[in-house]
Amino acid sequence: MSNAKSPLLGEFIRARRERLSTTQVGLPDGLRRRAKGLRREEVASLCGISPTWLTWIEQGRALSVSPATLARIATVLMLNLAEREYMFDLAGARDPDAPEHESSLALKETLTRAVNQIPSPAYVLDQVWDVLIWNRAAEELFVGWLTDGEIRHNLLHYMFLSPDARRLVSDWDLRAQRLVAEFRADASAELEGEVIHTFVDDLRAQSESFEMLWRQQDVMEREGGDRAFNHPQFGALIYRQLTLRVTNSPELKLVMLL
Repeated sequence: MSNAKSPLLGEFIRARRERLSTTQVGLPDGLRRRAKGLRREEVASLCGISPTWLTWIEQGRALSVSPATLARIATVLMLNLAEREYMFDLAGARDPDAPEHESSLALKETLTRAVNQIPSPAYVLDQVWDVLIWNRAAEELFVGWLTDGEIRHNLLHYMFLSPDARRLVSDWDLRAQRLVAEFRADASAELEGEVIHTFVDDLRAQSESFEMLWRQQDVMEREGGDRAFNHPQFGALIYRQLTLRVTNSPELKLVMLL
């Protein structure tokens, strides 16, 4: 069930109801029709809910509305894809009839081509910050990590379990603190889920530094800025970090060091 006690959701549904005519939904047009657009009773009947319930939704008084009910409302109100997604976002619910996103294989192929077109270090992180895709420049920057099978291709594992990371990252203490805080914010919606919970517990058991920082409960939004490295071959390097989310798969992040 969604948390639907929102005036914005009710205002949106009412506006779309008043936009429709009876002929658009196949209803006869009454002679002395004063209501603008469709009446609540008409929409409620078409949706299979009571007029009182629809009134409460429009007034922001409904504590929760099921995704199935929202889907019927979207269909009756003839919402386009953008309007439908907007309504479900306002309701804090997932659309049960949302179109399938691009297949994971096709998306990975697209992202791989994109990452390989970037001349500077670039890589793609998933929800636990495993590195799924990276380019040659990233391999050269993170010496040995992305080609070494001993250390998991995971940003936090590298930072806290690889001695190379402490030598490479110039301001390791500060960056490590920020990374943990950023990960907590990034994973906040899934912290109690099995995947994130298992990942965090495993890393806490392997790294005292991560355990200490995780217990601090710091939360920071992942942001750009200068990233300094002390590369064993190229010496001092400074990049400007930019992180972008993939629209159809927001759990994926494209990180570029420019």
